Amino acid sequence: MLVCLSFCFTETILVSQGPVELNAKILSADQVAQPLRQRAQRRAGFQQQYPFESRWFCTDDGVQHYVDEGSGPPLLMVHGNPTWSFAWRHLIAGLRDRYRVIAVDHLGCGFSQQPQDPSLYVLDRHIARLAALVQALDLQQVCLFGHDWGGAIGMGCAGRLPHRFGRFVLMNTGAFRSRAIPLRIAACRIPLLGQLGDQGLNLFVRAALWMAVERPLAAEARAGLLAPYGSWSQRIAVHQFVQDIPLHAGHRSYVALCEVERGLEQFRGHPLQLIWGMRDWCFTPHEFLEGFLRRFPQAQVERLADAGHYVFEDRSEEHTSELQSHSDLVCRLLLEKK
Repeated sequence: MLVCLSFCFTETILVSQGPVELNAKILSADQVAQPLRQRAQRRAGFQQQYPFESRWFCTDDGVQHYVDEGSGPPLLMVHGNPTWSFAWRHLIAGLRDRYRVIAVDHLGCGFSQQPQDPSLYVLDRHIARLAALVQALDLQQVCLFGHDWGGAIGMGCAGRLPHRFGRFVLMNTGAFRSRAIPLRIAACRIPLLGQLGDQGLNLFVRAALWMAVERPLAAEARAGLLAPYGSWSQRIAVHQFVQDIPLHAGHRSYVALCEVERGLEQFRGHPLQLIWGMRDWCFTPHEFLEGFLRRFPQAQVERLADAGHYVFEDRSEEHTSELQSHSDLVCRLLLEKK
């Protein structure tokens, strides 16, 4: 049974004074520090599932990793916590013959740099860094794919660059205020104990390997999802994402989330596909799927009765017909909707 609580902690938190603006520079491999490049090359246990070429960009906040596969209309895939671009591997492989598929690793995630300054891991800066990449690549008529935190970050980016986005595919995510938080995630926000669990024992990442799916993960999937988060310093983003859930008006990211929520209105007439794992205990259908449908009543919806939060794993290469069905939905979304 899902238990939801609202937590308001007493620490002093600074509220953002306005959207951050950053510029991005696309880097060649030889412009990237050798330790970062070497880490991206270490893919033992999941090389075949993630064979994509590493690409890089930097902002004032640090160096980030992304993949850019195929050509055609651009699909921008934005992951959540505690995943990375590896989560999109099946869709990248399945769609790159028809589309240009870009999947980013947030700062601190995947093969991106992991600076230890907590102030970099707030919603406003995640949005700003993604927007900087979109502009640096000069993407137009983007179809956004967002999962988990990727919904808020991706829709926040679209809200700041609305002329560059045309279509949306959202999966088990949120982009508006909610005071619902599962008890098992709220526990990770307990001062000191939460950080010890998230960063010290890697409990958040490890627990997701079985709590976020309805089918046991293959060894390759487990290896890939665990790979970037092998030490305390490598888990800073995992912990900070948990801390960054804005449940009340005094929270450091509350203003940024309000901006994201306000920005949704301008896309009410745009094609939007909602693909939802109905057994998700985190982004529950009642709270979040219905929340999107209230804002986007025209959205197409596919409810996956036997899928959990990691809908991309419960609908993986072992279920190729269902994956192809989702790909076809995207094709129709891109090609038939005006």
